[in-house]
Amino acid sequence: MRDKTQTNSAAPGDRLIRAGAIVFFVGAVATLVTVAPLFLGTTPFPPYMFGLSMLMGVGFLIAGAGVLRSAAAGRRQARGVAR
Repeated sequence: MRDKTQTNSAAPGDRLIRAGAIVFFVGAVATLVTVAPLFLGTTPFPPYMFGLSMLMGVGFLIAGAGVLRSAAAGRRQARGVAR
């Protein structure tokens, strides 16, 4: 018997997880770019680049919210099947 959920359908929280991953990787690149001058001995970047580095934490929180939303939807679905 086939499952009713299609493989290409998005579950609750999937978009948040994807968006969080993108924001996290943008923050990771900004962190690498910000730290590189410290090792290379060149002039450091402006302070706003350090602010962009904070996107790693923001992306992690967004992805975590997506995981929690997905887990909550799974619990609701399991409760509905059990009844």
